[in-house]
Amino acid sequence: MKFVLGIDGGGTSCRAALATVGGAVVGRAKSGAANIRTDLTGARTNIVEAARQAFLAAGADPELIPQTPAILGLAGANVGTYRQQLEAILPFSRSRVETDAEIALEGAVGSGDGAMAILGTGTAYMARKDGKSRAIGGWGFQVGDQGSGARIGRDLLEQTLLAYDGIRPGSPLTDAMLAVFRNNPEDVVEFTTNAKPGDFGGFAPKVFEHAEKGDLVANFILGKAVADVEASLNALELADHAPLCLLGGLAPLYAPRLSARYQALLKAPLDDALGGAVQMAVRIFAKGPEAAR
Repeated sequence: MKFVLGIDGGGTSCRAALATVGGAVVGRAKSGAANIRTDLTGARTNIVEAARQAFLAAGADPELIPQTPAILGLAGANVGTYRQQLEAILPFSRSRVETDAEIALEGAVGSGDGAMAILGTGTAYMARKDGKSRAIGGWGFQVGDQGSGARIGRDLLEQTLLAYDGIRPGSPLTDAMLAVFRNNPEDVVEFTTNAKPGDFGGFAPKVFEHAEKGDLVANFILGKAVADVEASLNALELADHAPLCLLGGLAPLYAPRLSARYQALLKAPLDDALGGAVQMAVRIFAKGPEAAR
């Protein structure tokens, strides 16, 4: 075995990193989406293409793919039997499919104890204690992702319509949002018909911006969002000494709003999710039984 592969696949893209058995990354590549719950066949195609391109970027022969083990952190791996189905059809010498949260945790805190929260368009949480990992959330916008950008954006539209109907007090934020939709509440409803989580999440930064100005509606929405984030962190039962890493686009906006207990635990992540997949591949394959083969 000359190399190991780390793969980070989500609903937008798939990233691959080829590394030596010592963990030095020698080639990187990117391909299309790799959410195995929504498109298993397409995800497999993009995973293999990203791996092939990573070999080429390293100046190595892609014919070595069948001799190379891989750790894959993939969206959709936390539901059903998709991970088992994919592992059965991948071309690597050994394939281990993990959730995208698992490799994000590995990248953020390494192989020891600690926790991470992904705070972006969606939300997900994971902690490792005494070598055992526990995940919370990641169930998607329709039934989960509390505190996410998507939910913040949805709540903003809800508050905007409540203000329009005179049910709740309005604010400069709700006035600005209604103006986006030509001051027509029917356009707000039409927007929601086909809007994706990312479309709702696009409004989240506006909420944080107005909250800094003291906007009542913005602070009401964020008060609920912060409470949801801290409820998930509470459920992880973090040790007082364990590092907590916030990841995702909303992480720097949430950090100063957390309570003192969680701010005291905050640490900068050691690496990103793809780095975590590489580290895990080295730890499991290059330093485990596979290395002796």
